[in-house]
Amino acid sequence: MRIAMIGSGYVGLVSGACFAQFGHDVICVDKDAGKIERLRKGEIPIFEPGLDKLVADNARAGRLSFSTQLGDAVGDADAVFIAVGTPTRRGDGHADLSYVYAAAAEIAQAIRGYTVVVNKSTVPVGTGREVARIIRESHPAAEFDVASNPEFLREGAAIEDFMKPDRVVIGVESQRARDVMSMIYRPLNLIQTPMVFTNIETAEVTKYAGNAFLATKITFINEIADLCEKVGADVHDVARGIGLDGRIGRKFLHPGPGFGGSCFPKDTLALAYTAREVDAPQTLVEQVIQVNNSRKKKMAQKVVDFCGGSVAGLTIGVLGLTFKANTDDMRDAPSLDIVPALQAAGGKIVAFDPEGMIEAARLMKDVIFTENAYEAATGADVLVVITEWHEFRGLDPRRIKEAMRQPRIVDLRNIFDPEEMRSLGFAYDSIGRPVAHA
Repeated sequence: MRIAMIGSGYVGLVSGACFAQFGHDVICVDKDAGKIERLRKGEIPIFEPGLDKLVADNARAGRLSFSTQLGDAVGDADAVFIAVGTPTRRGDGHADLSYVYAAAAEIAQAIRGYTVVVNKSTVPVGTGREVARIIRESHPAAEFDVASNPEFLREGAAIEDFMKPDRVVIGVESQRARDVMSMIYRPLNLIQTPMVFTNIETAEVTKYAGNAFLATKITFINEIADLCEKVGADVHDVARGIGLDGRIGRKFLHPGPGFGGSCFPKDTLALAYTAREVDAPQTLVEQVIQVNNSRKKKMAQKVVDFCGGSVAGLTIGVLGLTFKANTDDMRDAPSLDIVPALQAAGGKIVAFDPEGMIEAARLMKDVIFTENAYEAATGADVLVVITEWHEFRGLDPRRIKEAMRQPRIVDLRNIFDPEEMRSLGFAYDSIGRPVAHA
């Protein structure tokens, strides 16, 4: 199959490379000529494990190419995927669909034969109908169908999620479009991946409902962690105790400083906004948004309280800045709330992140960035773990203690063992577990 991927950002690039790996001929299109030129040279603009090799292998095989010319790519395509950004619109929290609709208008002018136009971008319910209207109005003679095929990719594990997904959700309303989509995903049929075919609106709601549920699960365990701290319970044992219940499941029951990233914050906001527009308010989701926003701010106060009520004049080492491990994505990262709050309280921030420091330097002021975790700990009065990078789990606590001015750690990801840290002489605080004093 011939596929045009409109948008070469995170979703578009990963999806395009994976479709090429399936054996399809894929052209990734983007208006950013600089990005396209870098991609042609093999330079990947985002950090995603394995993506550089996947792109290089398929480009070398001739199945994956990059272009700024939407018309040529669409004119020869069997399917055109819209994978442009849908950021939160300023002022009301709704998804900004201007890029989606602009892409639809350009696609309409380029269609030459029967084409399935697929919304891969995360879009509110009703967007598929509007895309179809735009194309039909712009090019009445166009032969096309619109489909919805939401992505369920976790940053840091996106290739695995695409190649071995839990399910593929496809909203279509003609047999011809269903046949095209089935052919595109045929390699997954061969490994018996569940294919959920439904109508367009259902597919659109499914994406938002899935992300909202996971955000709710994260927020739930975070609030349970707060309770555990007050009553002397261990949230990890609680999470295991409830997670082994098959009706609940163990995933997304990891306490922390709150969710961030490119999906959960904007998708919960967009769902809440859309639901209120149609008089079906999602009050639970709205509460999740509120609790998560306040939690990130509370994490800075947790550090201040642990330091005796003040961090004025203290050097604070920070480990991890991205919203999660295995990505360079800083969007809505908890660090963007925690670090400025600690600075406002008088703390001096020295930070390290394996992949996120270039973007963090653009977003944060007056932060000293180091080359490794031990440098961030050197001379620190307290060390704060914000992101759970795997390499932090392998750090030598004795070496950290020797480097610090005062052996104090606030572990917002629970990567260390409280008893071990206590036995080594650390004052140690974490999420949802008893405080360990040396």
